[in-house]
This record gives sequence, C-alpha cells and structure tokens, in this order.
Amino acid sequence: MRDIAVFSGTAHPDLAAEICAHLGVPLHPVRVSRFANDCLEVQLQANCRERDVFLIQPLVPPVQENLVELLLMIDAARGASAGRITVVLPHYAYARSDKKDAPRISIGARLVADLLTSAGADRVLAMTLHSPQVHGFFSVPVDHLHALRELATHFQRYDLSNTVVVSPDLGNAKEAAAFARLLGTPVAAGAKQRFSDDLVKISAVIGEVTDRDVIVLDDEIAKGSTVVELMEHLRGLKVRSIRLACTHGLFSDDALRRLSEQDGVLEIVCTNTVPIPAAKRVPELQVLSVAPALAEAMRRIHNGESVSALFG
Repeated sequence: MRDIAVFSGTAHPDLAAEICAHLGVPLHPVRVSRFANDCLEVQLQANCRERDVFLIQPLVPPVQENLVELLLMIDAARGASAGRITVVLPHYAYARSDKKDAPRISIGARLVADLLTSAGADRVLAMTLHSPQVHGFFSVPVDHLHALRELATHFQRYDLSNTVVVSPDLGNAKEAAAFARLLGTPVAAGAKQRFSDDLVKISAVIGEVTDRDVIVLDDEIAKGSTVVELMEHLRGLKVRSIRLACTHGLFSDDALRRLSEQDGVLEIVCTNTVPIPAAKRVPELQVLSVAPALAEAMRRIHNGESVSALFG
C-alpha cells in the first residue's frame, strides 16, 4: 500500500504490529520521551508529509498518560503536514462517561472527542463504543466497528441448540440481540440498576434461561461486578453452564481470577483490543484477534471504499 504511514503509541504495540502485518506495511517507530518536569514529548520517526497517517492507541491504563501521548502524536503528525490523520481507537475508555446522570458531573466522552479533534484528528476508527450516542460526540467522521462476528465465529463451534445469549442490562440488549441472531439463539437480559462504579443490583432476568447453556455478552468487563451479580441470578434460575464474552477485556485487579472461580463458568472470551498481561491470564481465558478487522477497515478508509460493507 502506497502513501500510508502507521504509527503506534506505547499502549498496545503488539496489536499495532499485527495490524501492520495484515496490511503489509511497516509499523513506523515513535520516540516518546519525558522532560525533567515530567511532561511528555513525542516524535514520529518517519516521513508524514501528504501521507495518509494512522495512529493506533487504545485508551487503556494508564489512561491519562496514553491519552496525552495520543494527543501529542496527532499534533506531531499535523505539524509534519500529514495529508490525513486517522486515529485508531481499539478501546475508547472515556465512552463510559456519556451522560449526565448526576448533578454537576462531567461528560468525558464528549470532552475527549473534542480534544482529539482539536489536536488535528481528521477521522476516527473505533471498536465497540460503550453506547451509540458516543459516535455523535465527534465532529469528524467515525467508523464504528464491532467484534460480534469474531465472537460469533468462536462460539459457532459449539452445540448451540440449547443456548441463550444474555445481556447484563437493557442498555446492551440491542447488541446482544444482534449477537443472538448471528448464533441463531434466543436472547435474554438482566434488569440492572447501578449505584456506583463497582456496585450494581440486578433485580430480575427477562427471558427464559432455566436449564439452558448461557452466553453472557457485554461490551467490556472491568471489575466484573455486574457479571458476578448476574451470574448469581442465573445460578438461582438453574442454568446448565455459563460462558462470558466481551469485546474489551480490561479485567482490572484480580477480576479474571474471580470470574474464573465462579461456579458454572466454562470459558471467558474477549478480544485483543486491550493488552492482557500474561500474569493475569487464566486457563478459561480465550483471546480473539480483531487485527484483521481493523486492518481491513484501515485499507478501505485509505482506498475510499465502504467500511459499512464489512457488516453486510
């Protein structure tokens, strides 16, 4: 591919390298240094002039460091006269801050979208945003991918004749329904109320799950408090087995271990939108790659082809 330049921040270089391998282009180096006063400095170490520049950086812990690094990469590309700058966001952490659900509260998803645009981003390629309205917070074009096909391909190898897909809450029910259609299964959902970041209450499960094999689908799993609460209800309803699936496997603290030790959990499936350290992994974990999907979307963006056709 000509006239394309791909760079990665320090958040997830392994994913960036895999994407470039699928594209057949080099991953250009980036020098990240720190001044004596702790401020970051970024240098893109390849020519950007009039080129189609892609900057790959999921917003994963440390989120604020990786965000500033991304902003500086965008600024560097703009200062180097890049023809177009596309930010590739495999995980947009601030997407969870998408509404005013308490007095005098910030809406980080919109603010960070504005920061990316102000820094010089011409378009954004994102994967499984937390909610549909986040797409509208950006004032530049956004190509919004999802990982349902990758997840569905994984689960289609099982006997799904007695399986139901369960969404932890009604907000994710639409995605769960789309996933269930790909698998040819029914769908159910939890009635959830959130009191704080790690305190949720699920009062009921809407749909038939008794004596069924269950696949719990969420967009991300961080502390796992929602999933643990849901699984307590599912076990009370006498489900046969439980598999967990999500796009973004954040698994903060010891969430992976706690989830793997829950009764009835056969498998935990996520994608590689965020890095998962080897020390955190458990035998039940399966990590699927979204690099081919991101690479194909980047190729289509570069060539002026339809990205939505990927979901046809």
